[in-house]
Amino acid sequence: MAPIRCLIVDDEALARELLRSLVDATPGFAVAGECRNGREAVDALRERPPDVVFLDVQMPELSGFEVVEAVGVERMPVTVFVTAYDQYALRAFEAQALDYLLKPFDEDRLARALQRVAAEVRRPRGGEVAPRLLALLEELERREQYADRLVLKEDGRASFLRVSDIDWIEAAGKYAQVYAGGKRHPVRESITALEGRLDPRRFVRVNRSAIVHLDRVREVQGWFHGDFVLMLEDGTQITSSRGYRERLQELLGKRL
Repeated sequence: MAPIRCLIVDDEALARELLRSLVDATPGFAVAGECRNGREAVDALRERPPDVVFLDVQMPELSGFEVVEAVGVERMPVTVFVTAYDQYALRAFEAQALDYLLKPFDEDRLARALQRVAAEVRRPRGGEVAPRLLALLEELERREQYADRLVLKEDGRASFLRVSDIDWIEAAGKYAQVYAGGKRHPVRESITALEGRLDPRRFVRVNRSAIVHLDRVREVQGWFHGDFVLMLEDGTQITSSRGYRERLQELLGKRL
């Protein structure tokens, strides 16, 4: 049986070298080529399509997702994304991609990915891969509609705060206070305006005066009259209320 031909696409030489050595050491697989950027990947995928492509997501000029769009979802081979994305985006990969490798990955993790690849390549193609890739692109496009950083104006200077660094947000009259890494930053926006700019799958309003970054929630404790207390990683305790219970319960995936 002919080996499964793999195309490796990554702008980092060390990452390509690691993938190449691990793939070459796996029986039944062979490296069919390497690409250093998205433009090279588009040419390779159009001219000599492999059985599977290991596709880095974050590359200059053309990202991994832009490569998929340029080649066309219907013409993409079995695709394994290589990514350093956060946990929210990984939920999209888990739902729609055949597999993903989160940097840094090891030999055991790649071995599991190759097992899935082999099963996918050798079974009759029923058209499932293209819809999964299309759904993934649509999901991530929706994600990009939300802010990835906030502008902070303090002492006459403007600075930027990455949304991923936010722990929680507190209403302060007409404006808000943003807490991140143990520091408090005033923001000249209302908490309601900020709520509309933040990804609702990562940030949830837990009462009229607080928005919490779900990745910072360490524990949820029951409280009186249907309320509950959220314990954050930095030790902050925030009391939620019944009016926000359903949405928080849905996002945390557990009964409160």
